Amino acid sequence: MVDIKLLQKEFDTVAAALTRKGVDAKILDDLKALSEDAKTKRREMENVTAEQNKLSREFGRYKKEGLDIAPLQASINEFKSQKQALEEEVRALEEKLTSIVLGVPNLPDDCVPNGASEDENVVMETIGEKPEFTFEPKEHWDLGEKDGSLDFERGVKLSKSRFVAMRGQAARMERALINYMLDFNRERGFEEWYVPFMANANTLQGTGQLPKFEDDLFKIEGEDLYLIPTSEVALTNLYNDEIISADELPLMMTSYTPCFRKEAGSAGRDTRGLIRQHQFDKVEMVAITKQEESDEVFEKMVSCASDLLTSLGLAHTKVMLCTGDLGFSAAKTIDLEVWLPGQNKYREISSISNTREFQARRAKIRYKEGKKNILAHTLNGSSLAVGRTLVAIMENYQNEDGTITIPEVLKPYM
Repeated sequence: MVDIKLLQKEFDTVAAALTRKGVDAKILDDLKALSEDAKTKRREMENVTAEQNKLSREFGRYKKEGLDIAPLQASINEFKSQKQALEEEVRALEEKLTSIVLGVPNLPDDCVPNGASEDENVVMETIGEKPEFTFEPKEHWDLGEKDGSLDFERGVKLSKSRFVAMRGQAARMERALINYMLDFNRERGFEEWYVPFMANANTLQGTGQLPKFEDDLFKIEGEDLYLIPTSEVALTNLYNDEIISADELPLMMTSYTPCFRKEAGSAGRDTRGLIRQHQFDKVEMVAITKQEESDEVFEKMVSCASDLLTSLGLAHTKVMLCTGDLGFSAAKTIDLEVWLPGQNKYREISSISNTREFQARRAKIRYKEGKKNILAHTLNGSSLAVGRTLVAIMENYQNEDGTITIPEVLKPYM
């Protein structure tokens, strides 16, 4: 959540940053009016409180000196009544302000390039060599449907469109990739966790999915529970409303979970294949750090995901997202895009984001340094989207007869 005190103190600076991220001018106008009203009413309340306290200190002297306390008592009661009324006004204004701020995205870092859409993202580096084929490479759904390893028809029969049933080698490869990714991350210093696949509303508010993105979540009827869209939600909120010792930081965590998304805003996109499913597997990295450590940890997370792709022999790019493509909670994001020869293009397979204190303020995640409680920085990143990694392996390691060669590092897991 954006810092309300910063909003009130430096509104124009905050508004300029939010404008870069595409926040509507009407929302900014409402924020300005509300923040000024709340600040004015709070100042009035503090002045009334000061006057009430001043008269209360006189009360004892009046009694001791035998003075008539009735007028003084009447003034104290009047200030008390004014204070109560102002407290209610301040509470209502600040609640309304908070409800709007919860729907406002994080401020982008200064280094994030301006841009309206993904077309203006900046390619930072290209890593690895694209494979060369003596035949026309097929897309993964053709390969999977040919050998029966990806059964989209039965996935639809069991659920609805954008679900798949895997069999045989594809099912085994999915499991192998999960285990390989977890082992790879653990060797890089990430502690493995196993977390619930459902989360309550408070948890989802902590990482920014609620209230703004409720339409993209699968809600459990009659329960304060949702299927998680990513294990970032669970891992980050393990420390919801906690104060962590500075000596414990950075906390670096990894977990496998299935992820569930309605993909409400993606109608017509990637309707074939595994790229955009309602249920997909992902291995996630999450870090909770001191404020001054988050940039260093961010680079480690980017390197970890990139090195994982390199170990699988998959060519990829590092892409800095522009303001128009930056996620709601992110201050800065680097995407990794893997080469898919069947589609003849690079496609996103990982996003690594530094959210600064945005999520920590919502989730009340702090660390103690000396006598001070400081908001932590939280980071998250895919390492990797398992289904998309399976797609990349199928397309990059395909043979002319339709078989798939298994990458060397996965052979022990198969």
